[in-house]
Amino acid sequence: MSTIDIPIHPRTKHGRFPWGPRTWPVLRYSQPPRAALIGSALAGLIGAVTLVDNTFGVLIAAVTFVVVVLAARSGRLSRWEWAGVAGVLALASVSALRAAEWIVTMSTTLAIVVAVVVLSRAWTWTGIALGALLPLFLPVRVARWTRRGAGSIDLEGPRPVRIGMVAVVTVALCVVFAALFGAADKRFADALGAVTPEFDAASIVGRTLVFLLTAAGALAVSYVALHPPRFDRLAPSPRRTLQLWEWMVPLGAVVALFVVFVGFQVPTLFGGQGHVLTTEGLTNAEYARQGFWQLLAVTVLTLLVIAVTVTKAERIARRDRIALRALLGALCVLSMVIVASALHRMSLYEEQYGYTTLRLFVTAVEWWLGSVFVLLLAAGVRMSGRWIPRAVGAGAVLTVLALAALNPDAYIARHNVERFEQTGRIDVGYLSGLSSDADAELDRLPDFTRACVHGRGLARVGNTWQQCTDPSVSVP
Repeated sequence: MSTIDIPIHPRTKHGRFPWGPRTWPVLRYSQPPRAALIGSALAGLIGAVTLVDNTFGVLIAAVTFVVVVLAARSGRLSRWEWAGVAGVLALASVSALRAAEWIVTMSTTLAIVVAVVVLSRAWTWTGIALGALLPLFLPVRVARWTRRGAGSIDLEGPRPVRIGMVAVVTVALCVVFAALFGAADKRFADALGAVTPEFDAASIVGRTLVFLLTAAGALAVSYVALHPPRFDRLAPSPRRTLQLWEWMVPLGAVVALFVVFVGFQVPTLFGGQGHVLTTEGLTNAEYARQGFWQLLAVTVLTLLVIAVTVTKAERIARRDRIALRALLGALCVLSMVIVASALHRMSLYEEQYGYTTLRLFVTAVEWWLGSVFVLLLAAGVRMSGRWIPRAVGAGAVLTVLALAALNPDAYIARHNVERFEQTGRIDVGYLSGLSSDADAELDRLPDFTRACVHGRGLARVGNTWQQCTDPSVSVP
């Protein structure tokens, strides 16, 4: 790497970025170390082989990226960075354990977000939000950085032509001898076929694209690891401008309104199936949906009120701190009551209409939002919230990992099969769209119903296919 790095102010043709050279400078003469260049090329090769038709491909790529970063940067990782490594590898492993595309996509996307946020070393809401957007800011920087590094490679040793000839001869010899050994021993041929990827025109194009993307990704994480931005410097500094009575009156009124609302809504919040049956025109679907949107509205309101109050309220005097703890704590507790109500409503909805991916995901989100209120209560006790953004992010990672560990498609299938055994009602159309994770649970169904599920609405009877006629209900 060059020993002279001159920071310059980043510009675009429309003006400057919202950060200056102290936040994330462009180093005009910076070059990637050789370890980053070689490691990224190897990462591209590994990705081209493993990311296509390999269940462990994402995990292997994640491990490769970690190795490249460790080789490229100097110094020891902090505890937060090691926690980020563990989170990324855990999220990447979901693709090897689950077949459901939605949970794999969610976990892989979150792994990328966690990686760039941890590499950016952010701890404020502003830093985390901009850190999550880092992939949008990196292409031009990484391209110039890589070009400078590639241009400085010393080619006075073995010439590229000779290197290419040696590579071609090596590959040709391996192919010839492998083919001969395969013809001599069937077991060797089978083992060779299992580890040898297929190479047709489409496969070559696809693997080439994967190589380029994986190598570029490894270079990008190396760049951020070596030149992390300081987006936390853009976070607005808190300004205490409100006296006790100025914030206590509106916040106290809001808390009082919450108390009255919860008091009047006790039959609605916890009335369950009896409340639905005794309320004209109210269905379980409406009951659950009201709870969910209620939860979202209360969550947004509570977080907004807490954010404004904590930013503006004075906390120098002891009475200010006591009032702040009492009112914000009450607001969090009342919000948690509504979270519990929403979870109860959703459970009633699922008992009557069955489990689906969306309903299970909504339940997981509700649990995560409930954990946010617990974190806010803890911050109120300590009167320090610097750690909250990272804790909320860690909670999101743990929620996704818990959802993956639950094996959602199998969980949905198991409860729908149990519901079918009790009521004789099942939605074969929906269950037929589940991934292979659900197969073990669906095999418990009677033969005809199982054939309907696997046949996507058709079942084989004798030598003919017939439309399924088992009782089926539509998902409301």
